[in-house]
Amino acid sequence: MSRIAIHNLNVRRGNKRAVDDFSLTLQSGRITALLGPNGAGKSTLVLALAGVLPIESGAIDIDGRSMAGQPPETIRAAGLAAVPEGHRVLSGLSVLDNLRAAGFVHSRIDAESAVEDVFDIFPELAERKAQLAGSMSGGQQQMLALGQALVARPKFILADEMSLGLSPLIVKRLMGVLVRLAEGGAGVLLIEQFTHIALKVASEASVMSRGKITFLGPPETLINEPEILHRAYLAQ
Repeated sequence: MSRIAIHNLNVRRGNKRAVDDFSLTLQSGRITALLGPNGAGKSTLVLALAGVLPIESGAIDIDGRSMAGQPPETIRAAGLAAVPEGHRVLSGLSVLDNLRAAGFVHSRIDAESAVEDVFDIFPELAERKAQLAGSMSGGQQQMLALGQALVARPKFILADEMSLGLSPLIVKRLMGVLVRLAEGGAGVLLIEQFTHIALKVASEASVMSRGKITFLGPPETLINEPEILHRAYLAQ
């Protein structure tokens, strides 16, 4: 079983400590929902785990191997792929070239196979493989952003606010893909503004406020005791 162990992580953005003494363990085959108000530090956490933002102190281990301070390409090759907030795609490139660019961790043959796997998951992308990514709808771009992560065939996926601005039908589709990935053995950290969606698919739930974990436990606890989450929003 693979796992990511995060211990006492601290990350600054400007003069503010956005992630403060944060500890959490992610396990393969499980979806961990990370909930909390805007400004709690969730997106900063994702970028730090992916190596995009530097950490101030603390430890990030993937299967016992330290990733703290490593560049994004090393972290991605170790099995962690992030889907940052905001449908981030290479808008001036075609769908196919977006996916090929994300497959740098593989040999050419393996990368092409991984791209075909993404097309099997999202036939809409296969139909638009020559289309410029920036000309697609928001939902299609979010499929492509998730597809870019899947091309790496990661052990863990960090999904940050994938539902933002999308129709319920597209959100249901994306969540279904994450559930199938977890059933296939991948670990997922799911940051989601619609808490009912996240808690429905999660194996474990956590709440973040002011850079810290304020709750960790079964999703059912937050469903039955919504005041736990409400307190996090009030504290922010």
